Amino acid sequence: MLIDIPDKRKARIVIIGGGFGGIHLAKKISDKNIQVIILDRNNYHTFQPLLYQVATSALEAESIAYPIRKIFHRNRNVFFRLGEVKEVVPSEKKVLIDNDHLFYDYLVIATGAKTNYFGIEGLTISSMPMKSINEALDLRTMILQNFEKILMISNERKKQGYMNFVIAGGGPTGVELAGALGEMKQNLFPKDYPELDLSKMNIFLVHSGDRLLQMFSPASSERAKRYLENLGVTMVLNTRVLDIQGDYVQTSTGKDLIARTLIWTAGVTGNPVSGIEQCVNKSGRIKVDEFNRVTGLENIFAIGDVSCMESELYPGGHPQVATVAIQQGERLAKNLMRLLNRKPLKPFRYFNKGSMATIGKNKAVIELAGLKAGGSVAWLIWVFVHLMSLVGFRNKAITLFNWIRYYFSSDHGLRLIITPFNLLEEKRKRRKELEKT
Repeated sequence: MLIDIPDKRKARIVIIGGGFGGIHLAKKISDKNIQVIILDRNNYHTFQPLLYQVATSALEAESIAYPIRKIFHRNRNVFFRLGEVKEVVPSEKKVLIDNDHLFYDYLVIATGAKTNYFGIEGLTISSMPMKSINEALDLRTMILQNFEKILMISNERKKQGYMNFVIAGGGPTGVELAGALGEMKQNLFPKDYPELDLSKMNIFLVHSGDRLLQMFSPASSERAKRYLENLGVTMVLNTRVLDIQGDYVQTSTGKDLIARTLIWTAGVTGNPVSGIEQCVNKSGRIKVDEFNRVTGLENIFAIGDVSCMESELYPGGHPQVATVAIQQGERLAKNLMRLLNRKPLKPFRYFNKGSMATIGKNKAVIELAGLKAGGSVAWLIWVFVHLMSLVGFRNKAITLFNWIRYYFSSDHGLRLIITPFNLLEEKRKRRKELEKT
């Protein structure tokens, strides 16, 4: 059945995905004489860089999400439809959404990335990912449930399994999550669980490289490592996580780590839509030219994490970070207007603004436009940049209030188990999904 969209006799641009790239593209063309349709399985945009704060009880989920309809409620040319895209039919300029379909003049795929388990079934089924709000909330619940379970069992071996956490991946997400857990160990858990000996709690950060944050300079990496060690995090470098079996996390060195919870932040892969498989590379990313146009397809574009624009500087495609998606969305907005006005397109050129990562209160590392800093100054810059990047005044205000409260009290007020997380049920669900694929 054809999805009901008013026919305004305007060029129709359909955007699949309400992430950074899709939203910024839509913003730039929302006031033009065209029709813009955004499709997404969720009715909100997620500020993914702060998912780890939801997982560690620092922020509520609503603080980092914002309704897509509200973003564009003043733009009469922008429409939003909730649904999951099943397939793209380039020959008919058609998108299939659930049991319905929609025609387009130009299609933009901005579906982002998904967790990459590198084909290891055990990790797919048993580890805890953190790429969505639901996954962050599940992780928060599991962390809190673990400590509640510890108080109910007498077996010391089982207690240790629940008390330990393994984080796989030494990139910004893994480092920030490890720092947040370290602060919970020092500041929060002693208040909530005074009967536990928290000196026995271990946080292992496992990374395949020889240093953390490899997009940073060695000096910044070493500084981040020092911050984490001060928070009680144990670094396990030059090591890969292979699997998790019960209370054991298996590693490439042959040394098992005792832990029932493995948090997987060690990689992502593109999240393409069906129907253009011939344009997808081995990394799951859609091959595009210098204008973000999908290779071999005239009226379809891809931006952000799902796209792969190979160049001399980026032979494997641009890094899968928000700044790339935002800049590609803004460039494509201009190119779509040039296309409609029959003007030549301009190639995309990525401007790397730098990197930043926080490792708890007053601890961060940044490398921006030649500036390299750490400690309180870097932390304040990190706070300002992330605060300004949130969508909506309410989200900015609530997040700032929570950060100020934590700064002075070292206490989070959101340690709630709203919906219990059943790991066995989740494993069964994931196994069924694997069998389908």
